[in-house]
Amino acid sequence: MDVGVRRGRITALAPTIRGRAPVELDADGRLVAPTFVEPHIHLDKVLMSERVRPNLSGTLAEAIEIMWEAKKRYTVDDVARRAGRVIELAVAHGVTWIRTHVDVDPIGGLTPLRGVVEARRRYRDLCRIQIVAFPQEGIIKSPGTQGLLAKAMREGADLVGGMPHNEHTPQDSIRHIDVAFALARRARSDIDMHVDETDDPQSRTLAELAARTLRHRYRGRVTAGHICALAAYDDPYAAKVIGLMSRAGVNVVTNPATNLMLQGRFDKQPIRRGVPRVKELLAAGVTTAFGQDCVKDTFYPSWGQADPLEVGLITAHALQFTQPREIETLAEMCTTSAARVLRLEDYGLRIGAAASLNVIDAPTFAEAFRTRADRRFVLFRGRVVAETTTASKIYRAR
Repeated sequence: MDVGVRRGRITALAPTIRGRAPVELDADGRLVAPTFVEPHIHLDKVLMSERVRPNLSGTLAEAIEIMWEAKKRYTVDDVARRAGRVIELAVAHGVTWIRTHVDVDPIGGLTPLRGVVEARRRYRDLCRIQIVAFPQEGIIKSPGTQGLLAKAMREGADLVGGMPHNEHTPQDSIRHIDVAFALARRARSDIDMHVDETDDPQSRTLAELAARTLRHRYRGRVTAGHICALAAYDDPYAAKVIGLMSRAGVNVVTNPATNLMLQGRFDKQPIRRGVPRVKELLAAGVTTAFGQDCVKDTFYPSWGQADPLEVGLITAHALQFTQPREIETLAEMCTTSAARVLRLEDYGLRIGAAASLNVIDAPTFAEAFRTRADRRFVLFRGRVVAETTTASKIYRAR
């Protein structure tokens, strides 16, 4: 197929488009797809493992503790520079839409937010970035956070975040969710929370979030990230919660790369995997995507390239995706499904959509994931913003 682009939008899709254009790219049989959407990353924390003490336990709790000291030393420029390095990496890997969570709490104040807002400004020619004001330290147990969240929404954050399971009591977790909805309704924003990122089957804030999504008529506007405890629930309760999520239209973003590292750390055998019941969620019609989450921070200190093909390959193994339709689903999870999570209106490979496209050096998505193929060209709104070619040579004996 030929793809015609004018003024940043797709204007034609046909076996052959007659005539010439000022710029023509030869895909030469490669796969062309919409650019990737990164629905869950933490740009304020990226690359911090290069400058802090190691997380010796490898646990979520120690990772958060290490970040306490680091956040006190943040500057706006430092956050913007680290975020920028990873934004460039993501764009080279074909990502032109990013949703990032940014810590908002009395420890770092609004410095992390201001740093990522600055990075968003610096890189607006390459991609679009949505910012979630994320109260990682809690809201009820962290006095002053509620006021900072409201201020963050005035200073550039696009969504209200949350982490309701990180409160002292179940009652406080419910209050946490209620505060987030009140802030979101006031700001007319969507909600994206970290939910039940734990192996504990008694961590049950997901059902409360889904119930309030129904109550506030926020269908399609609430996203639950991680939801690791869903895998630990007994089957009847898990089915009930998944059904409630489907009715409420709660989106899900799973983050297997990080959670395979963090969860089940002290298990012997069998070791819990930290990945929710994705196949059951998909079967129930729940919009489900996967995200990078972390890049070389205290939670995921050695790894991460902001590359959806790498994260997709990890996701495929974690979810045991092997069949052709499952590979199609995997591709949707980082393109069309992730775009639904971000509520992108002009996304896709269709006439009228923004011409944000990847030319991937593979004939199919299955091969793209398997080889983590080069993004030969990356277009953002009709302009080439990245180009990658990898060359290998084999020298045989004569």
